[in-house]
Amino acid sequence: MNDPPNLDSALLARPDAHLLEPRRRAAHAPRILLLYGSLRERSFSRFLTLEAERLLQYLGAETRVFDPRGLPLPDDAPATHPKVAELRELSAWSEGQVWTSPERHGAMTGVMKAQIDWIPLSLGAVRPTQGKTLAVMQVSGGSQSFNAVNQLRVLGRWMRMLTIPNQSSVAKAYEQFDDAGRMKPSAYYERVVDVMEELMKFTLLTRDRSDYLTDRYSERREAAQKREAEVKLSEI
Repeated sequence: MNDPPNLDSALLARPDAHLLEPRRRAAHAPRILLLYGSLRERSFSRFLTLEAERLLQYLGAETRVFDPRGLPLPDDAPATHPKVAELRELSAWSEGQVWTSPERHGAMTGVMKAQIDWIPLSLGAVRPTQGKTLAVMQVSGGSQSFNAVNQLRVLGRWMRMLTIPNQSSVAKAYEQFDDAGRMKPSAYYERVVDVMEELMKFTLLTRDRSDYLTDRYSERREAAQKREAEVKLSEI
């Protein structure tokens, strides 16, 4: 079979199932970062996030929850700001993430979007989110909606994350939590259990294979062109 004329065949091998078997399997617990999108004292997105954290810990994960209070608006402070640095360090530490936003005016909140906007696609040679797993959830004050989770999915794809198929949307959230902020038994709660279980499975499945799964022809081609240019410069 002839090679396509615009393809550098030396840089594109057929995917090999054997290369999907990790050379070394991580022994530590899956590392999951959880973000939520509200600053209110009685924040249902925070309650849902903490409920998810409990489930993840029960399932064997190591977790961190980022508190967005004090995080500046994107571009309103340098990247050295303590809250920005904390968020970026946690994102780099994580192998999977959970994003939970209230739905406000048919969309995710600004608090949620600001956190995601502060996490760059790349930091030098490091991509803080590429290849990490992602679960998305939302809470609504009224009837069930999926606007926020759909937007979060778009952002997850943009951040080159592996967003799991399942998701959670909790309607009339004020009815779903008790005075202590614990989620009441319901079909909504069981869906959260499903989502966290699926996130753990996908994280365990992909974390040791992330480098191969995210290795792209276009980036290999760019690197090869850069090396060629450097060789030519050295010969001048």
